[in-house]
Amino acid sequence: MGELGAAADRQLDLMWMNRALGLARRAQDHGEVPVGAVVVAGGKVVGEGFNNTISASDPTAHAEIVALRCAAAVRRNYRLPGTTIYVTLEPCAMCAGAIVQARVGRVVFGAYDDRAGAAGSVMDVLNCAALNHRCAVKGGVLLESSARLLKEFFHARRAR
Repeated sequence: MGELGAAADRQLDLMWMNRALGLARRAQDHGEVPVGAVVVAGGKVVGEGFNNTISASDPTAHAEIVALRCAAAVRRNYRLPGTTIYVTLEPCAMCAGAIVQARVGRVVFGAYDDRAGAAGSVMDVLNCAALNHRCAVKGGVLLESSARLLKEFFHARRAR
């Protein structure tokens, strides 16, 4: 890929990650941990979501799971090859497992999760040789914005 192609890819990653950040802010507005996710295929959104574990009383309602469910419904298939998921926080083991099961091709995330990250920080479910699918992974896209949103949320929560 040439420099122009790489620059265009970077611009698309920034555009979609900004959309995920907007969804993270919506989660925060609902009192949820601010994480947002967007599933993209062919330059179009096929699914998106934000954390709503608290309001849904559902421990699986992470942004990635919500976005994957939406994309699977839109595509009418639980397999999502050729898609990219953009998420503001490195996926946990549950979400990374769902991403692998869905056969998502690429994962782009913002902030690293040093406690539960499963895209290389703590473990690497997305590229585990024992599994039958692996994902291309790009971390640190809009890292500062993603991390700041989380830090501000937890700081405000502790202050209460």
